[in-house]
Amino acid sequence: MSTRESVEKLIQLVEGGEFLEAIEKFYAVDASMQENGQAPRVGLPALLENERKALARFKIIHQKRAASYVADGDRAAINWIFEITEQSGRRYILDEIAYQEWRDGKIVRERFYYDPPQRTAG
Repeated sequence: MSTRESVEKLIQLVEGGEFLEAIEKFYAVDASMQENGQAPRVGLPALLENERKALARFKIIHQKRAASYVADGDRAAINWIFEITEQSGRRYILDEIAYQEWRDGKIVRERFYYDPPQRTAG
C-alpha cells in the first residue's frame, strides 16, 4: 500500500471516530508525536495512553474531518479540523496540520502545528 493509500485509510478511521484503532494500525512501535514545540511523546504505548487521556477529556467530538491532505513519497500532511466539547463544557475548534514521516507503511514521526490559543478558546 502506498503512503497516499495509507493516509487515506488513516483519515477514514479518524473521521469514523476510531482514534485508538488508527494509532494501533498506522503508527510504528517506536513512533513519536510532538505538539508544536513541546517535547515529543515516544513509543506506541505512550501515544495510546496520551490519546486515551485526551478522549477522556472530551464530552463530544462534533466534527472530525480532514479538510485536505498531501502525500509525497514517505511524507504526508493532513489539515485536521476538530470541533470539541470537553467534559467541562468548554467548546472549541482545533484546526491543525499533522506533518508525518512514514516508513514501511507506518508513521514513525508526527508533529502537529496549530495556534495554541485555539485550545483555550470558547
